[in-house]
Amino acid sequence: MGGRIRMVWLFGIIGVFVLLLACINFMNLSTARSEKRSREVGIRKTIGSLRWQLVVQFLGESLIMALLALLLSLLMVHLSLPLFNGLSDKMMAISWGNPVFWLLILAFTLFTGLVSGSYPAFYLSGFKPIKVLKGTVNTGRTATLPRKVLVVVQFTVSVALIIGTCIVYRQIQHASDRPVGYTREGLITVDMNTPDFNGHYDALRNDLLATGAVADMAQSNSAPTEVWSNNIVEWKGKDPALVVSPGTIAVSHDFGNTLGWKIKEGRDFSRRFPSDTGAFILNESAVKLTGFKDPVGQTIRWLNQDHLIIGVVKDMVMESPYAPIRPTIFHLNPNWARLITVRIKPGMSLQAGLAKIEPVFKKYNPGSPFVYKLTDDEYAKKFSDERRIGNLTTVFAILAIFISCLGLFGLASFVAGQRTKEIGIRKVLGASVFNLWRMLSKDFVMLVVISCAIAIPLAWYFLHQWLQQYEYRTTISWWIFILPAIGALILTLVTVTGQAIKAALTNPVKSLKTE
Repeated sequence: MGGRIRMVWLFGIIGVFVLLLACINFMNLSTARSEKRSREVGIRKTIGSLRWQLVVQFLGESLIMALLALLLSLLMVHLSLPLFNGLSDKMMAISWGNPVFWLLILAFTLFTGLVSGSYPAFYLSGFKPIKVLKGTVNTGRTATLPRKVLVVVQFTVSVALIIGTCIVYRQIQHASDRPVGYTREGLITVDMNTPDFNGHYDALRNDLLATGAVADMAQSNSAPTEVWSNNIVEWKGKDPALVVSPGTIAVSHDFGNTLGWKIKEGRDFSRRFPSDTGAFILNESAVKLTGFKDPVGQTIRWLNQDHLIIGVVKDMVMESPYAPIRPTIFHLNPNWARLITVRIKPGMSLQAGLAKIEPVFKKYNPGSPFVYKLTDDEYAKKFSDERRIGNLTTVFAILAIFISCLGLFGLASFVAGQRTKEIGIRKVLGASVFNLWRMLSKDFVMLVVISCAIAIPLAWYFLHQWLQQYEYRTTISWWIFILPAIGALILTLVTVTGQAIKAALTNPVKSLKTE
């Protein structure tokens, strides 16, 4: 439950950051258009308007924009909710009749409108009437500094989200590629959910093998992807103060052959040895726990009886693919088993195999439907939380970079318009289109470079902390930071280039004309 709450908080924080990017866009474009509204501010102040009245006007405009955005967002959420439910693996619905819901979204909308409109409102209302009516409103380098800072914040968040998405998917892939120690393909498990199975296992096994669809089958009290029981054990040389309870799995003779486990030392359970009913097979982690140098032939005491170790198998990933392998003991006790594991013959399709074995199961369990679980699917579920994080982070990253590029496009358009006369003069003096494009683009490229320089160490720190929760984790390679940075630079150039080239190709006669 704690992990799920952390996930809710994580995506809540990311959502706030994406909303912050939209607010920054509004601030950037509003202040970028300041010269177009400066005369309005000057005239209104001249005829007696007070600053607080102008602040209220500009905040009112921002709030109206936020309310219109709320209406549009409700429509978009309603239409995209099925897709989001698929991404998050949840069934959520909009609480149209819940007053708390409306109160919260209205409060959040008002807060967003005030935050996004506050800086433009105080910035625009602060113009001096004499200066703006003379056309001498601030246009120097310092006037653009706040906008540049906001662009840096936008791309810092965007690049950090892209890096985070790469790390999440890399961690999923790293765990997916982890050797599991057995073959999952073609394995199915069937729960012995009724007494009809009792006493019929051998007959069921013979009939299933006779179908020609089954390579082998076995019983156990845990699924291949789980360890459901554990017990306290003792052994010679163990520290008396140490309480150890490794996983214990009751199996039938053919369990190892059905799963395809790999014997490292000793032998597998065999019907040729009746004494195997009291024998143990340990995985490598259990051997490390005991400290046995030569485990085969040693004994472990469990339930007041000594049990001989006859074999050691290589570790199998039966629980979390991100965690260390649990020390596990396999003991021969079919009477404790409640699951049947069947391996479909290699080369036979799953559908064809199931079609052949289903009638056999119904023969021995006529009162219940044939219900099975694919081991491959059960193992894939272990990645569901991380995969959801990856999918949702991808969506947020795309939104963040789209919003950032949208704001950059608007800002580039405005800057190109502001420098029209400069561009015209440079063209008359012989500047090439390439030189003009480079002049207009370099400032934006530098802002993105600064953003990457900030985002990379921040992303590394937080993602390094996130990875620490996994014992089996990927490494953070340098290219994970470089590629998103290069991608952000390319997107910046693509976004800015159109406006830059358009301005550079403008006829200087038009750009140098007086109004």
